[in-house]
Amino acid sequence: MSSSRPAAGGGRWVQVPPERLARWTAGFAERHGATSTSTSAEQVLLEAADGARAHLEVPFPPLTGELVEHALAERRVGVLLVRLGGYAVGVFEGERRVVSKVGSRQVHGRSAAGGQSQQRFARRREGQVRVALQAAADTAAGVLAPHAPSLDAVVVGGERTAVDAVLEDRRLAPLVPLVTGRLLDVPDPRQVVLEQAPSLYRAVWIRVVDPA
Repeated sequence: MSSSRPAAGGGRWVQVPPERLARWTAGFAERHGATSTSTSAEQVLLEAADGARAHLEVPFPPLTGELVEHALAERRVGVLLVRLGGYAVGVFEGERRVVSKVGSRQVHGRSAAGGQSQQRFARRREGQVRVALQAAADTAAGVLAPHAPSLDAVVVGGERTAVDAVLEDRRLAPLVPLVTGRLLDVPDPRQVVLEQAPSLYRAVWIRVVDPA
């Protein structure tokens, strides 16, 4: 199924599974009239006779060939999901999970108290954050790093600061150039969340701007 949300700068974002992309583009032309197409490495722009536009983000750029075929291509993808309370790491072949590992570490929320007790709490929390991020990095190094030579891409999700901190680990340096796409918006990483990741990163993001 596709989903829709408002887009900054006007229009709305639509997420379309690659299996439905051909039908969606045909429907766009049916609703708005004949379309012209312009293509770049990272975007396909459809401009319709009535003035409507659809900006299709190319998944796993650069675009090779026709967009639908490109979006449907089966890829070997590493997935790294990190939030302060947990992490999930996996390798997928198409939508099939090849290997994965999920874990969690306790990180207390921020304290509203003041004085020395707040300072002690802050130091304890900082220590918990370091332990949690180290555990995520250790897992990524054990699960993803050995597969780096065979990966087509790496996608990340969760909290941006946490993901960036994990990727600073020198053991993960071979993965950094492979990171592509949007930060996946996911809840606390669990196995079920990891299993749903392919449906998120395979979807094509489309900004639709209706006629004036």
